[in-house]
Amino acid sequence: MLRCCLPTLILLAACLGAGSAAGADDVPTALVVIDIQEFYFPGGAVPLVGPEAASANAGRLLAHFRAAGLPVFHVGHNAAAGRDFHADVRPAAGEEVFYKNEVNAFQDTDLLDRLQQKGILRVVLCGMQTHMCLEGAARAAHDYGLEVVVVADACATRDLRYGDALVPAAAVHAATLATLDRVYGRVLDTDSILAEF
Repeated sequence: MLRCCLPTLILLAACLGAGSAAGADDVPTALVVIDIQEFYFPGGAVPLVGPEAASANAGRLLAHFRAAGLPVFHVGHNAAAGRDFHADVRPAAGEEVFYKNEVNAFQDTDLLDRLQQKGILRVVLCGMQTHMCLEGAARAAHDYGLEVVVVADACATRDLRYGDALVPAAAVHAATLATLDRVYGRVLDTDSILAEF
């Protein structure tokens, strides 16, 4: 509904100031936690490589944003394997939750409208899988005019196969972050985010 008015919203938010939703530099900022769901963990339908460490870092981000009074949005995938969020990042009362059927967290959800309504100009993204839903959200957010920060060590992915080649999860993760960094946004680690916001 508001997609055509994003430049006006950015200018308006800059004129009005950031309020309680601002980061250290007064740019209104929100954390978006994407698809950190139980089916990506050991024993789940699509286990990733290292989801525990990524989820723990996402939990640190979540606790920090909550303590700072900064907005938090949760996105989950409507999967046949279930919709349960991992214990590290379960939504708290009052935090907005969006469920999607596509890779892109903005497609057929109200996420963009809610970010715009809150005057958010920057999104900090973490989640699973790095090369799919996290990347899709980062690219879409950039295309909608939002400033994007991806938290590298709060994301996880899995080994991929292409033809006869097996691409290890670490390579998939690194290649995805390399394509996003400086083009679609900044890629930082959790400690850097905690120091900045």
